[in-house]
Amino acid sequence: MHLVITADTHVPKRARDLPAPLWAAVDAADVVIHAGDWVDVALLDAIEARAARLIGVYGNNDGPALRARLPEVARAELDGLRLAVVHETGPAGGRERRCAARFGDADLLVFGHSHIPWDTVAPGGLRLLNPGSPTDRRRQPRATYLTAAVEAGALTEVRLHPL
Repeated sequence: MHLVITADTHVPKRARDLPAPLWAAVDAADVVIHAGDWVDVALLDAIEARAARLIGVYGNNDGPALRARLPEVARAELDGLRLAVVHETGPAGGRERRCAARFGDADLLVFGHSHIPWDTVAPGGLRLLNPGSPTDRRRQPRATYLTAAVEAGALTEVRLHPL
């Protein structure tokens, strides 16, 4: 199962549209995961129309229209992998401990908010991934998104894509 993981797209405030390589990845993916800060419901509609399956949450920059359609926390099982998605996890210090306590029943937590790519493992084995942002790199050298694969309940082939 091929995953595309993104967050903090901020369309149309930070960019008019997603970068072409990300759209191509969305088109090819089995599952697209978006960890919030869409900003406009039009992007949600566009990704829903193109993705085979979308798992998304709202972020702090998402208004009532997006919050009406998306949860604060999403959970799914992907080929045996227990997934949780949330926008904010708080400060970087102590993140693994806090997330392991809150999402201890998950194998993978995808989050956003910081626009900073993150890939760590919490005590107990919870994997934490933040794809950065494909449209607003902030203090990062490049805008980014992630791809990964799930095989028999295991996350494999995690790759950060600079744009």
